[in-house]
Amino acid sequence: MAHTVKGKKALMTRVRRIKGQTEALERALDQEVECNAVLQQITAIRGAINGLMVEVLEGHMRDHLGPGVIDAKQREEDLEQVLRVMRSYMK
Repeated sequence: MAHTVKGKKALMTRVRRIKGQTEALERALDQEVECNAVLQQITAIRGAINGLMVEVLEGHMRDHLGPGVIDAKQREEDLEQVLRVMRSYMK
């Protein structure tokens, strides 16, 4: 996946931020913080995960499904992969 290698630094920054958010959520639950704060933290984590998904998906689509892809069969296979992942993600 060339697109994840090209954007590795930015992706790793996002992942580390998500890790920090999940650790904060764990601390909040452990310390029995008020429900509203817990819900807000969960919402922030979900937003961060969605942002990461969009970034990786966009890179994948540009590299594998864009106009530079010559092999129609490979493009169709890559499209089916993306659709499977998106169906699973949206459940």
